[in-house]
Amino acid sequence: MATLYNELKTEWSKHAPNLTTCARLLDGFKLELVRSDFGTPQPASNSKQKDQLMRSREMLEIAVEHSITIKDYAAFERYMSQLNTYYYDYDKFLDSSKHMHKFMGLNLLYMLATNRISDFHIELERLPSALLLHNSFIMPILALENYYMEGRYNKILQAKKSMPSEIYTNFMDILVNTAREEIASCMEKSYLKIDPKQAALRLGLRPGGKEFNDLVKKRLWVLDDEGNYDYAGLNTKPVEKVPARDIATQNLTYAHELEKIV
Repeated sequence: MATLYNELKTEWSKHAPNLTTCARLLDGFKLELVRSDFGTPQPASNSKQKDQLMRSREMLEIAVEHSITIKDYAAFERYMSQLNTYYYDYDKFLDSSKHMHKFMGLNLLYMLATNRISDFHIELERLPSALLLHNSFIMPILALENYYMEGRYNKILQAKKSMPSEIYTNFMDILVNTAREEIASCMEKSYLKIDPKQAALRLGLRPGGKEFNDLVKKRLWVLDDEGNYDYAGLNTKPVEKVPARDIATQNLTYAHELEKIV
């Protein structure tokens, strides 16, 4: 474990770490966890075991950052679940990690970005009120949740630039994309037509840019003769034909069967 720890920490601390090497070292780390009892909550009975637990925690923190870097969000969930064991179950036996609050806020942001609101609030219940009110990693995420619930999506777009850590960027991109989809849906219901520049402004995108064009294509926005996006057709539901003959036949059959019962 000590050798894996030193190699992984050295590699990850580089300006441009080799992600393949880190993945290989993390695979070895997972095997060590399976072979040992480090993943099982128990008191740290001696200093050697305490050091091993602290190294395991730090390696899991690196694993969380690595999974975000390669955008493997399933691995992020697994590593974060294991890391929470060290944060919550070992808190009486280990000194708090200096990165703990950063990863707690990161986990909350992931739940918000993936629209797992119930899990988000369950996780909040585990945190002391002092963190919710004063911690620089937790407070911005609570503000984002308020913006999302209140429909203040423009605030979410603005908040992307003020996150407390660079590692939050990927999940903020997911949340911003969700917010833009909600803004686009509101625009379709609020306007009959809108100028492309105004549409891009409301979405926080550059007119004619790739992101804007991709969203336009995805939502099937079409320019009319005046050069505006026409939303009237999007809000018009197709007229459904009522199968009157079939309904009448079913009703008569039902009445006939009911007479038999009576």
